[in-house]
Amino acid sequence: MSATEDKAVKATYFSIAGNSVLALLKWLAGFFGNSYALIADAIESTADIFASFLVLFGLKYAKRPADDNHPYGHGKVEPLVTFIVVGFLIVSATIIAYQSIQNINTPHELPESWTLYVLGAIIIWKEISYRIVIKRSKETNSSALKADAWHHRSDAITSVAAFAGISIALVLGKGYENADDFAALFASGFILYNCYKIFRPALGEIMDENVYPELVQQIRGIAAMVNGVVATEKCYVRKVGMKFHIDLHAVVAGSLSVTEGHEIAHKLKDTLMEQLPEIGNVLVHIEPAI
Repeated sequence: MSATEDKAVKATYFSIAGNSVLALLKWLAGFFGNSYALIADAIESTADIFASFLVLFGLKYAKRPADDNHPYGHGKVEPLVTFIVVGFLIVSATIIAYQSIQNINTPHELPESWTLYVLGAIIIWKEISYRIVIKRSKETNSSALKADAWHHRSDAITSVAAFAGISIALVLGKGYENADDFAALFASGFILYNCYKIFRPALGEIMDENVYPELVQQIRGIAAMVNGVVATEKCYVRKVGMKFHIDLHAVVAGSLSVTEGHEIAHKLKDTLMEQLPEIGNVLVHIEPAI
């Protein structure tokens, strides 16, 4: 396992451990503290545990080497796992919204004031978790890990909503017992919004959208420094798991032999892969200068 893959897997284990502890804490605090918002929060954390296991499976499967049936490797499983993770989020949001509406119409006691301390600690921890995992997703170019990070951020948002709802219920007193239920309902809408933010980039990855202008600029700059390369024309980038696959048209002097052009192409490929470790493979097409 490479250092990049190792970072991604460790980040997922971190998510699983954190979500397991928090789910139990939220269930207990919600039950004994009379907070339906906390119980709704616990539902999302429970779904997060299963989602993190899916991400872990995707990361481990994606690192399988290329074979005859998968010449570009197995990295495309990452966005597929991301779609499933988004599905978990949608189910969580739907359950939270349904239970919130049910609880709004059900008389119940005011939440206990000590639940605010529990929520405060949860909010801080989940935001820290989000920042740790989102940093790892950027370092590894993992869309599945990014989805896992947004699970932490969504959890923090639902906890903030629960904190606000319980605070309103406690300050305004009798008649406002369902304030935390409205807070949970609001949180479910925010989770659905985040679903789109996670889903859209993963869809682009599956569809091989060429949306990496900064990387293209880097590739052209490096290619210009390779001896024998006159210019570059087409440069297509597609993401496969944590790596990028490049299709590049390089212009060389038309008077060169096929062998010389072939050597320049290999030198260009080796240089790009050496200077840009996030690249998984480069296919160079040689064009003669006119």
